[in-house]
Parts: sequence; C-alpha cells; structure tokens
Amino acid sequence: MIIDYNKIKEETLLKFRGGEGELVTRNFIDEDNKIMMSRLKPGASSGYHSHDTNSEIVYIISGDGYFRYDDTEEKFSAGSVHYCPKGHSHAMFNDGNDDVVYFAIVGEHGR
Repeated sequence: MIIDYNKIKEETLLKFRGGEGELVTRNFIDEDNKIMMSRLKPGASSGYHSHDTNSEIVYIISGDGYFRYDDTEEKFSAGSVHYCPKGHSHAMFNDGNDDVVYFAIVGEHGR
C-alpha cells in the first residue's frame, strides 16, 4: 500500500495535546496505526502525554529541538529517530528557527 500525503488534507492544529504553538500535519489512520507527516513550527511543542496502549516512532527529517522523554531531555536534529515505547511518556519541542519536519508512526498494541 502506498500512502500519498499529497492526497491527504493538511490540518493545522493549535496547542496540540496541550502544547504550544502550531502543528501542521497530514495523517493516515486505520484501526492499527496512525502514520503522520508533520511540521512543528518554531517555538511550538506537543503536550506531554503517555503512550498507554501504543508506541510512537518519530523520524526527524529536518529541524532541531528536543524531546522530554519520561524524566529526561533528549536533543534531536535531522536524521535522529525518537522512540517512545508503550508505557512511557513524551513531548516534542521545537526550539530552533525553522520548522521541525518529521514522519511518525503510532502503532497500537494488544488488539
């Protein structure tokens, strides 16, 4: 199956999951996965949230920032991969001057 993000409507979300600023995203969602191509604007963040029934893998295409992962901060840049396993929590922060462009997969567990 090919997912063509050019054919998926772009959405702009403000204060995603209680974070700050603007997230622009295109999402493919089925019963097992959420697959996202997104841009987190400079100064924006996602809210800190738990992955109780799923896990998330985030591949950074461009931009700089950091994740709050459980009780640690982890810096990222283009080419980094962040993994938040089931049972852990995280938030993403764009503290750079450019959009953070990333591809993410949230896979459900135990279905």
